[in-house]
Amino acid sequence: MKDKFYYMKKALRLAKKAGEEGEVPIGAVIVKDGEILSSSYNMRNKKGLATAHAEVLAIEKACKKLKDWRLEGAEMYVTLEPCPMCAGAIVNARIKKVYFGAFEKKSGAVFSNFRILYKGGLNHVTDAEGGVLEEECSTLLKGFFSEKRKD
Repeated sequence: MKDKFYYMKKALRLAKKAGEEGEVPIGAVIVKDGEILSSSYNMRNKKGLATAHAEVLAIEKACKKLKDWRLEGAEMYVTLEPCPMCAGAIVNARIKKVYFGAFEKKSGAVFSNFRILYKGGLNHVTDAEGGVLEEECSTLLKGFFSEKRKD
């Protein structure tokens, strides 16, 4: 059986691809019943859209595939703690659980700052687990920004 590390490694491969294309290296995979529904990586520069985060793009693909905006029972694997926009999309899509790699101290909206997935009064609560392959996810992001600073 495939575990959280298997799917996070898939997300990491996508994140690396994003970095190679000059995008912030974040990848996301959505899984339901052990099958990958969709995957994506950051494409803000490529698409010229502020909303083209890995999580939002993966949610859009999964919804199209299922022909439903509800992704009940699905899990998301993403290399960085989701931001407020992505956390809101996750809740609205009714994703069951999010696994993420690196914590985002500035804008993380799962545990680090805003705790949107656990906010009372929303129409859904999404469970979460952070720190899955944290070292690998964090190293990839740090390396990317270190190279950017050199340029």
